[in-house]
Amino acid sequence: MSADLTNPIFTNEEAARIHFEALRWPDGRVCPHCGTVGNSTLMQGKTTRAGLYKCKDCRKPFTATMGTVYEKSHIPLHKWLLATHLMCASKKGMSAHQLYRMLGFGSYRTAWFMAHRIREAMRPGGNLPPMGGDGSPVEVDETFIGHDPKNPAEPGKKASINQMNKVLSLVSRETGEARSFVVKDLRMATIVPIIEANVAREARLMTDEATRYTSIGWNFADHGVVNHGKEEFVSTVDPTVHTNTVEGFYSIFKRGMRGVYQHCGSRHLHRYVAEFDFRYSNRIANGFDDKARAERAVKGVVGKRLTYRQPDGHKSFSLRAATAW
Repeated sequence: MSADLTNPIFTNEEAARIHFEALRWPDGRVCPHCGTVGNSTLMQGKTTRAGLYKCKDCRKPFTATMGTVYEKSHIPLHKWLLATHLMCASKKGMSAHQLYRMLGFGSYRTAWFMAHRIREAMRPGGNLPPMGGDGSPVEVDETFIGHDPKNPAEPGKKASINQMNKVLSLVSRETGEARSFVVKDLRMATIVPIIEANVAREARLMTDEATRYTSIGWNFADHGVVNHGKEEFVSTVDPTVHTNTVEGFYSIFKRGMRGVYQHCGSRHLHRYVAEFDFRYSNRIANGFDDKARAERAVKGVVGKRLTYRQPDGHKSFSLRAATAW
C-alpha cells in the first residue's frame, strides 16, 4: 500500500478491490464455503456486482470481503483502505471526527464504527508465543487512564487511581513488541496469569519495586527491579535493569488517548489499546514503514466480524467470530 495518497487504490474502487484480493489471496482465490483454492471463476453480467466469484466445486458465490470486517459494509473499499492507511500512519492515532471530515461520510457514527472495525483488524489473532524466549529482557508495567464506570468518583472530586481504568503492558526489548491488557484490578490473581502466559521462563523480567511483581520474579531466569519511589530509573549496579522502554510506550499511548481521542468508554478501551500495540510493534524501528504497516492491518481483517447491534434498547458492539480461511 503506497504512502502516496494519490494512489488509485485510495480513489478507485476497482483498483482497491484488485489490491485487496492480492493481499488476501496471494496463492490464489480461496472459496470461503468449501476451502477450494484456485478453482473459481469471475461472474459477469449487467447486474452482477464487481468482484463476485463462483466456486466450481460447491457452486456458491463469494467475494474477497466475505468473512472480514468489511463484510456487508456499504462503505466503498477504497475508503476502507484509505482510512486504514491514515490510522496506521498517524503515530498517535486519528480521531473518528477527522476521518469523518476527510472521507466525507454522511454521519460521524459511520466513521466511529469504521475506526473500531479497523482496530479490530489490528488485534492479534491466535496464540502468540511467549516473549523473551531467547533470554532477552521483557519489561512489565501498568498505567491508569480514564474512569471506571463501576467505581465512579464523587461529584466535584478527582478520580483516584483505584477509580481509573487499568492497563497492564509487556514490552520485549529484543523484538520491540508490545502487548497490553485492560485489567479489572492489579491483584496478583489477575496479573500473574497474564504475565506467565506471555513471558517465557527464560526471560529477564524487568519491573519497578511494586510487590505485585517482586513476588513472581523468582519464576523467571532473572528479575531486575528499579525503585521508582526513590527516583531510581536505571540500576546503578546493572544499567540494563530499567523499565524505560515500556515507559516510552506509555508516553505515546497517553499522548494519543488524551490529545487525539480524549474520551474513551471502558468497554471500548481494549480496542484502543490494541491500536497502540499494533503501531508500536510494527513501527519503523522494527522494519515496518507506513506501507508495510497498513498492509499488515489490512491482512488482519480476515476471520473477524464486528457487528453493530441494539440489545435491550442500547446500542453496543458484538463480536461474532468467523471462520478463518
